[in-house]
Amino acid sequence: MSDCQKILLSDRAVIGVSGPEAEKFLQGIITNSMERAGDGLGIHAALLTPQGKILFDFFLVGDGAGGYLIDCPAEQAEDLTKRLTLYKLRAKAEITAKPELKVAVVLGAAPELADGIIAFPDPRLAALGERLLLTEEAFAGIECPDASEADYHAKRISLGVPAGGKDFEYGQAFPHEALFDQLNGVDFRKGCFVGQEVVSRMQHRGTARKRVVPVVAESTLPEAGAAIEADGGTLGSLTSVSGKTGLALLRLDRAADAVAKGAPITCGDTVVRLLQPDWASFEVPTEAAPV
Repeated sequence: MSDCQKILLSDRAVIGVSGPEAEKFLQGIITNSMERAGDGLGIHAALLTPQGKILFDFFLVGDGAGGYLIDCPAEQAEDLTKRLTLYKLRAKAEITAKPELKVAVVLGAAPELADGIIAFPDPRLAALGERLLLTEEAFAGIECPDASEADYHAKRISLGVPAGGKDFEYGQAFPHEALFDQLNGVDFRKGCFVGQEVVSRMQHRGTARKRVVPVVAESTLPEAGAAIEADGGTLGSLTSVSGKTGLALLRLDRAADAVAKGAPITCGDTVVRLLQPDWASFEVPTEAAPV
């Protein structure tokens, strides 16, 4: 029995950035450092508004030929291409769609991969496996059983890892709220990038009041979007669901107040408990009523 699973992510697309100034151009605008995107490694990063909110998030990896490939949500690919082109100005860089390339994930022990497949460990958490950029034909040739996108998202949710457009809204969330500071999405030591001043201030002052956190219930959770409530007030909302587990974007200060009072935290008709991810350095109020 195989100890790996392969999953084709149909909601992702690939953009290429090439040219002699591609690295310098990207380094000046994204939240992470291009120095980390080498030697078979990729980075998770975002492009922010000047006010420090996430407009786009993506993975970025070298293409093996001096350029870079961006793995992004398919629904954002066209707008991201336009935004990168806008920022490019006179930089010697070309930005092109790569429709021949698909995005996949291998969970478990990585198998032997054919030449031409771009592979890198998920830079957020190793438990999220290897991300692959490849053709559909190359995907078919990987010797792992197929799993579904629902299986992948169940794994992501169980680990407490947010996804853009699901667990935070583009144009509305700060990187800290989406856990970019926890999951290797921001390099606080690099030079300037768009929105850097706001993000640095939140980091140094510890002013992130909202966070995406895992929740677990005694019965199946409602659909995403349901309110999380306690002590007569709203803490936030459910953002992703997989059976009895989910993710929620919550005001942690309000959650802490409810926990201190012994007030149950609820979502719809079910009591939920907040969970502390083992990788997180921020504190989640976890002493809610037992489920």
